[in-house]
Amino acid sequence: MQFNIKSIEDWQGIVDQVIPQLQHNILLLKGNLGAGKTTFTQFLLKKLGSEDEVSSPTYSIVNEYNTPQGKIYHFDLYRLKNIEEVYDIGIEEYLDNAFLCIIEWPEVYEEDLYGLNYHTMSIINTGESREISFE
Repeated sequence: MQFNIKSIEDWQGIVDQVIPQLQHNILLLKGNLGAGKTTFTQFLLKKLGSEDEVSSPTYSIVNEYNTPQGKIYHFDLYRLKNIEEVYDIGIEEYLDNAFLCIIEWPEVYEEDLYGLNYHTMSIINTGESREISFE
């Protein structure tokens, strides 16, 4: 799926189209700084019924949110240097116990996802709009 958005309000339409496609409990979010990864997550969690305040997990590494469907864990692996640090935070336990795990900056961990089913969303900030692909 491909999308192009020009305003913050357009995120709702993206979320409305992505939610029915979510068949796996892992969503990788790729994009440069300020691309809109956390903004997408805010709209997604609101649509999934979470009443929690959604913020970037840049400093905490992982944030936990409640939804009627179950726990959602939102990771930001940007500051992690290697795969050992990813396992040190207990990522496997989160993946095993989540309705959905949203992972920003997944590159340090992506190779270890081999064999698992997951979705990938890439967000490119062109300056005038955001080009989004979802698979």
